[in-house]
Amino acid sequence: MSKIYVVGIGPGDPEMMTLQAREALEKSDIIVGYKAYIDLVKDEFAGKEFFENGMRGEIERCEKCVEFSKAGKTVALICSGDAGVYGMASPLLEVAEREGFHDVEVIPGVTAALSGAAVLGAPLGHDFCLISLSDLLTPWEQIEKRLICAAEGDFCIAIYNPASHKRADYLKRACEILLTVLPADTACGYVRNIGREGSEKVVCTLGELGSRPVDMFVTVFIGNRFTRFVGEGLVTPRGYKL
Repeated sequence: MSKIYVVGIGPGDPEMMTLQAREALEKSDIIVGYKAYIDLVKDEFAGKEFFENGMRGEIERCEKCVEFSKAGKTVALICSGDAGVYGMASPLLEVAEREGFHDVEVIPGVTAALSGAAVLGAPLGHDFCLISLSDLLTPWEQIEKRLICAAEGDFCIAIYNPASHKRADYLKRACEILLTVLPADTACGYVRNIGREGSEKVVCTLGELGSRPVDMFVTVFIGNRFTRFVGEGLVTPRGYKL
């Protein structure tokens, strides 16, 4: 029996992968992941064995990791961003527990909220929360409640999975919900393809945000009542008086 690393590889740029993550991949005999993420590391770790599959293949990936590890291989299960933030750490740990496998190490990575915030400046300079608009695993009613609570608590918000082909209007719906609490001139922004080719950033108001073209490669940032536009970016003060 060997070991499983669950590795967050960051947003995609090799320079934004942590040294700890790189070391775990170098130690591994086989790298397991969603095809799009395997493509990001395949060239750099060309001497490794790979196992990849498609969307909604998460549990199969986890089961394969345990299978490979029980056969004596050191395994790295990769995901973008951080392994514990909408990543593969929780399903892998659950599958490993079910299968009686306990030698698992979770390796943190740079999640999109942090890498995207850096592109925009400092939109998450104070208390913030992360909310995914994907209702594949979470009922939309629960997502609505979380949006309302975040707005009423005056949190800065980072939104993951704002839209897809089947959920083209979800960001618009989310903005309509937030506008019942927040003013239309609330400072917002979004970043597309963070750390990858074609990266771009946009700033706008909450009133404008709902009509903007977004997809699964976009991370959205909604400010609190103190967030302001600075140049082409966003700043949420930490609370210190300048």
